[in-house]
Amino acid sequence: MARIRYGARDEAEIAASRTASSRLPDIWSTGVVAVWESDPDVVAAVLPPPLKPTGRPLVRASISKVDLPGYPLGAGSVAVAAEHAGVVGWYPLVMPMTHERALIGGREVFGEPKKLGEVEVERDGLVVRARLARHGIAFVEVRGAVSGALPLPAPTRKTDFYFKFLPAVDGSGFDADPVLVHCVRNEKVRKLEAVTGDVVLRESMYDPVADLPVRALVEITIGEKTTDQQGRVVERVSAQALLPYIHQRYDDPAQILDGPPEGSV
Repeated sequence: MARIRYGARDEAEIAASRTASSRLPDIWSTGVVAVWESDPDVVAAVLPPPLKPTGRPLVRASISKVDLPGYPLGAGSVAVAAEHAGVVGWYPLVMPMTHERALIGGREVFGEPKKLGEVEVERDGLVVRARLARHGIAFVEVRGAVSGALPLPAPTRKTDFYFKFLPAVDGSGFDADPVLVHCVRNEKVRKLEAVTGDVVLRESMYDPVADLPVRALVEITIGEKTTDQQGRVVERVSAQALLPYIHQRYDDPAQILDGPPEGSV
């Protein structure tokens, strides 16, 4: 009988998939990172408990193109500085990706707020331009010129915070208590340059990062880096406390109740 592709896979096939994913080579990306100080009240307002603000209201926009063989990827994020249980890291509000494959693992495994979008990084000599766009709106754009090489940082560990949850079938909240995930990334940099420029935030009802104004630009850099990541669930969180923030994950929170019209299946 021909292989039934929707049928169950045997243990050897499952083990082979796990082995392949655990032996990925270093994948290098070229990316622009802009960091700025924003309004401390706004930064505090977007953090679901138990996350708390740090001593400095920082926002970070990361815009990268990833050199995947035969599968070039644009990946971005806009995150705010946050702290949990003595760990200082970043809480991403939106993570545009140019391909569905990059969405699935991040959203379903880690709880990352990934969405399909446009991600561009362009360099022409010293001139740099990078942008994140969705629904025809470039809601973040970083522009400038390379002003010089920077010392390469030592390998570093960075933490992102995510909330992993499943909206309830009956629309009443969640099917189970959400969990808070610490995602630890080991980052190596092989090239880093300073950029003199600015950050433009454009109004978008779908990605309202314009609410996080640039009060003081801290830095803009362009560089080449590779990272690996591991996540772990650190605690279950209050469904009632997280529910007011669920709209951060969706363009329209009502879409989590969308289903096929009656009789269409």
